[in-house]
Amino acid sequence: MLPAERLKYIKKLIRDKKYMKISDLSQALGVSEMTIHRDIKPLIETGIIIKTFGGIALAQDSIYDKNTCIYCNRNISDRLAYRIILTNHDIEIACCAHCGLLRHRQLGSYVRQSICYDFFKQTTISAPLASYVMDTSLDMGCCQPQVLTFKRYDHAEKFVKGFGGHIYSFQQAIEVISEKMEDYNV
Repeated sequence: MLPAERLKYIKKLIRDKKYMKISDLSQALGVSEMTIHRDIKPLIETGIIIKTFGGIALAQDSIYDKNTCIYCNRNISDRLAYRIILTNHDIEIACCAHCGLLRHRQLGSYVRQSICYDFFKQTTISAPLASYVMDTSLDMGCCQPQVLTFKRYDHAEKFVKGFGGHIYSFQQAIEVISEKMEDYNV
């Protein structure tokens, strides 16, 4: 199959299924995962699909403005964005991990997957596998209390040595940010 034919087939598959794993696309098309990554690059660049952890999802129109946070309505910066893929394949975008964690807690079992970006490398990471830093002296100009995400725990440790703060796992971060917000609202 030629690249143009694969691209057309990928568009059809993603429109039908809304979400697909790279490995499933590779198997369906009989090509390597690297070939799939090359094939989907133009679809990502044009905004037809978004990359998720281990796959791709259809970038759907939604009832909210995709340029503003689903939780606080701030403008979204890609550097701090937190994406939540729901069980119905809809995608919600929060401006930062602070809002993403709070929204994740609200949605509970309706969350299929959540992804964010590593603060240092700007690579996509699975939110439940990330390390979360709070109470740091570095202000990124987003929601407070600020939450920064790291793929590697040792990178989070080095960051905390330089800028202060505390490191939390995913579940700990959800609990801590929820408690902090309750304290702010009292």
